[in-house]
Amino acid sequence: MTWWQAALLGLLQGLTEFLPVSSSGHLVIGQYVLGLPPGDDVVFEVFVHFGTTLSIVVVYRALLVRLVRTGLRTLARPMELPDRWRTDADVRRIGYVILTMIPTGIAYVLFDDAIEAAFADPHFAAGMLLVTGLLLLLTVLRRNPNGPLTAAKSLLVGTAQAFAMIPGISRSGATICTALYANVEPEEAANFSFLMLLPVVMGATLLKTAEVLETGVADWTPLVVGTAVAFLSGILAIRLVLDFVRKGRLRYFAWYCFAAGAIGLLVIP
Repeated sequence: MTWWQAALLGLLQGLTEFLPVSSSGHLVIGQYVLGLPPGDDVVFEVFVHFGTTLSIVVVYRALLVRLVRTGLRTLARPMELPDRWRTDADVRRIGYVILTMIPTGIAYVLFDDAIEAAFADPHFAAGMLLVTGLLLLLTVLRRNPNGPLTAAKSLLVGTAQAFAMIPGISRSGATICTALYANVEPEEAANFSFLMLLPVVMGATLLKTAEVLETGVADWTPLVVGTAVAFLSGILAIRLVLDFVRKGRLRYFAWYCFAAGAIGLLVIP
């Protein structure tokens, strides 16, 4: 992979990670278009995901600092956890993020090999874009969601995130839509979708970094370039999708997914 190919794929990742159009599906199809073996470089995919994770850290830095402080205070006084859970929304938010990791972790352990194999099939990724489009379109049936996030809803959203490990299923689309279906207020649904990505990608990055240190990398340039471009474009994408979610316009992305998936199915052998 050359540096300019890495830059293009990093831009694709940064824009599509948060827009509900499946970054994984676009990466698989993008690699095919650029003449790169789809799914051949899972390490690169993990690192550009890390770039978009840094975007979350920048956009939500004030909230994250507050959550870290809340978490440390709670750990210092564990006996107060029940009371703090009832009275402190930030304590509950931390707990809800942890809950989403349960179904995601189970799916990763049980189906990791099958998921990585799916990244080698751009035709399959194109087909899953149609599924993402359907998920987005169905949000028109849930008008004016205004409920709170709960532990049960968090597990449901975490399950959606587990399914979104399949290339072509948008992680942000699946998690935000699931939260909306469960009557979670739109901006809270989007914010929670972005926050719950942090521990998942951080964990995957640490695992892949350990593999890289053991096996070595011939050229770090594509990894660094792709990660940097994904980071910068990710900041723009977060702000854009928040605006669309607030205005209830997720369905517009459905038509893009239908078009991209259909073109992929027709063009890719």
